[in-house]
Amino acid sequence: MFDIDDFVHDNSLASSARWGGFPEFNFVGGHNDEELIPLQQLETAARSAILYNGKNLVKYNCSGPLGYLPLRKFIIEKLSNGAKMECSADDILIVSGSLQALDLVNATLLKPGDTVIVEECSYGGVFSRLQRLNITVKGVRVNKDGMDPLHLEHILIDLRRQNIVPRYIYTIPTIQNPTGTILSLEKRIKILQLSQKFNVPIFEDDCYADLMWGGNRPASIRSLDTEGRVIYCGSFSKSVAPALRVGYLVADSRVLSRILPYKTDGGSGLLEQIILAEFCKKNFYDHLEIVNKRLKFKSEVMCHALKKHFGDYVSYTKPDGGIYIWVRFVNPIDTYTLSLRALKSGVAINPGCEWSIRKDSNQYFRACFAFPSQDEINAGITQLSQIYKSEFNR
Repeated sequence: MFDIDDFVHDNSLASSARWGGFPEFNFVGGHNDEELIPLQQLETAARSAILYNGKNLVKYNCSGPLGYLPLRKFIIEKLSNGAKMECSADDILIVSGSLQALDLVNATLLKPGDTVIVEECSYGGVFSRLQRLNITVKGVRVNKDGMDPLHLEHILIDLRRQNIVPRYIYTIPTIQNPTGTILSLEKRIKILQLSQKFNVPIFEDDCYADLMWGGNRPASIRSLDTEGRVIYCGSFSKSVAPALRVGYLVADSRVLSRILPYKTDGGSGLLEQIILAEFCKKNFYDHLEIVNKRLKFKSEVMCHALKKHFGDYVSYTKPDGGIYIWVRFVNPIDTYTLSLRALKSGVAINPGCEWSIRKDSNQYFRACFAFPSQDEINAGITQLSQIYKSEFNR
């Protein structure tokens, strides 16, 4: 019998377990509400896209290596309206989800032993990828209004004393994942000024910025940048459908010209791009209004359930957008152990250690309220509270 273990290297990743389906109460991942998928509009868009542009499927990169031109033109409009950003089609690269954007930037800028600055609570995929690349991560505090510029400055000063130049500053300024915070305009300006002073690029991940219902969306950091030092990432995963796997990088053409050689996949899927382009030009903004209204309601359902079943045992901030709530247990608890125990009872949560490098990360967990139904939110949080009280509440 052939044994693959004889051929993989010692530092290879562990084997993946056989998938057994979604748990009964699924509060993990970036899934969205199935009722929010605009099936009829996507069907119409797909028919039109295939009938009028389907022959382009015979070609790789029919609009060139940057991606389908009509979709890039819509992104120009969307970014101007929302992120207050002006760019051209040549500044936009269509990618297969924001994860590919992250991989491309890492491939372009990083080598083992480099240093990267990241918010101390951040997207778990960033931490795991940087660890795998043997990158030193410096974590910046996240306050109620996002990344702390003063702490960032202290880190940059300390690194300069050590003759270390960080390769980039990674931030999710609008609806931060997992904390849900929104970086104020004043702090965005300050962080950009620090990047200029210390000559460090910024990687701005804005994948949740379309999902806002509380307050006004501040201008993107890239829109404030006059030197081309900000690389911007966006996605249609949360606003339209995660499984479409369509995201985009925005950067000055001289920056994209260094990133593009690492995109060796023959181009992201064209069918998804032409359908999205057709859908977005007629439906995107009306659809987004429906999405945010529904997500606001479901966030209130989860907050009510947490208050009802956990009371003063936990603290959290009611979100102004996004799909997550970042929950902290008031008393010390190992949420990784809680997540394992809960999963046995059909409740899936993300323990804080997967989303934070804070020393007290094991007191936190992240819960997605977008995917489960209202009844599933109530039943799942009830079940989770019972597990917590029976196993951990002394």
